[in-house]
Amino acid sequence: MKLLSSLIILGLFATQSVTAQTNYAKDPESCTSIMAGKKATTDGSVITSHTCDSWYRTWVNMVPAESYEKDTVMNIYDGRMHTEFVADQTHVNIKGQIPQVRKTYAFMDTSYPCINEKQLGMGETTISGRRELVNPKGMFMIEELQRVALQRCTTAREAIRLMGDLIKQYGYADSGECLTIADPEEVWHFEVFGEGQENIGGVWAAVRIPDDHVGVSANISRIGTLNLKDPDHYMASANVFEVAKKLGYWDGKEPFKFWKAYSGKNYSGQLKSFSTREHFILNALAPSLQLDDKAEELPISVKPDKPISATDVMALLRETYEGTPLDMTHNLKVTVKDRKTGVIDTLISPKANPWMRPDEVKMLNGIKEGTVKSVRNIAVPQCAYSTVIQLRGWLPDAIGGVVWFSMDNPGQSPRVPIFCGVTDLPAMYKICGNHRYREDAALWHYRRANKLAALKWGTARKVMEKNIHHFEEKGQRELPFVETQYQRILQSEGEKAACAYLTEYTADFIGATLLRWDEMANQYWIESRFGF
Repeated sequence: MKLLSSLIILGLFATQSVTAQTNYAKDPESCTSIMAGKKATTDGSVITSHTCDSWYRTWVNMVPAESYEKDTVMNIYDGRMHTEFVADQTHVNIKGQIPQVRKTYAFMDTSYPCINEKQLGMGETTISGRRELVNPKGMFMIEELQRVALQRCTTAREAIRLMGDLIKQYGYADSGECLTIADPEEVWHFEVFGEGQENIGGVWAAVRIPDDHVGVSANISRIGTLNLKDPDHYMASANVFEVAKKLGYWDGKEPFKFWKAYSGKNYSGQLKSFSTREHFILNALAPSLQLDDKAEELPISVKPDKPISATDVMALLRETYEGTPLDMTHNLKVTVKDRKTGVIDTLISPKANPWMRPDEVKMLNGIKEGTVKSVRNIAVPQCAYSTVIQLRGWLPDAIGGVVWFSMDNPGQSPRVPIFCGVTDLPAMYKICGNHRYREDAALWHYRRANKLAALKWGTARKVMEKNIHHFEEKGQRELPFVETQYQRILQSEGEKAACAYLTEYTADFIGATLLRWDEMANQYWIESRFGF
């Protein structure tokens, strides 16, 4: 995420120190990306993901492939991430133009574009870094690099090379960013920064996640050493060492660490390449490694103790650290007497929830200091949308690539399958709900139930979590059937009919989730008729 917020207290122990550094961008509202190689997953798919955790547009559109005449140009924009509907041009600016290619690929246009028809998928997290590296004179923001790459590329390596060329030629204008770029064969961790005020280019590096490993990026630069003699696993801009030396970030003598040179510190001012989310996720997947949260650096990826599935990634993106010392609710207890036995027990209050806002935390700590330690969970209520992307090379692209898509808080919302071959989405998905309350925006059909559930989470969660798992299991259970049906229709009626089937299936799935969350919201209102 690019937005900064002093309201979000990020996922660190309250006892950890925070050093004020004026030359470091701090406190991103944050996002998380988990990625996995094909030998690290239960089914051989490559996975990437993204939680878009801030006030960004929630409208989604499937952009078709296009053909263009020779010498056509394409516009490069700034401002599309905060528009209200597909055709909205409010506050959208043209940053420049580049030559258009003769043919583009279809892609899924989310705020940070996420997948194309060739099973090229992307996740994103903002890593901010040193403010003096940002040069607004550059043409490209990160989301536009993603859009162009998805329209023109078929593999992760091809996308990285293209983005590197565009940065060198036209300039990079954004803060530090990470993209987790995947295709059906491999996944790469790509990080990019500006080149400073004197040049409008940029500096970047990319590391291939080993096929049997899982990686994570959560708003902190993670890339360490670069072995550019091994191009199968490392790529970087030609100026990667030169710029660091020129700007005084690296003396040329000590071992070069990309994160240390270009990011310098994490968003809490610590000389680290990770924070709570990275440590928690990597430790959860490979507890045998006993990763030290006091270390300066954690590995960019780990071999999980057992293969993971797409649903495992979904579960991690729902995490609020429940049952650990990081759980915000663990001190919010009440005594309950069993009416039959008379036994008195101490339980977490039904009113407690892991997404309390700063004013709630302040109120509780005003009653008794230290009651609640503010923690930046993996699942956050300010999330616009999130994706878990599966890429499966043994299937045709149209059905092989699937985005498990969710709006609003990933700890409360269902996921719907959007396949590469889907050509359209329901009208409600094409309207952003973050500008105002709109019943024609899908976001509010999820958000109403989610916000009401949080008011008495201890009891409301029983129904909501049951429904989350219902749709998760439905999607996984029906996936083989959908694949078979697609193949059958493809052979008997052709690609257009097969993609129409996928489009209808996704629309029906979306409709079922909207109806279920509306029903839950209505029930929560009834249960709250005497007050909250």
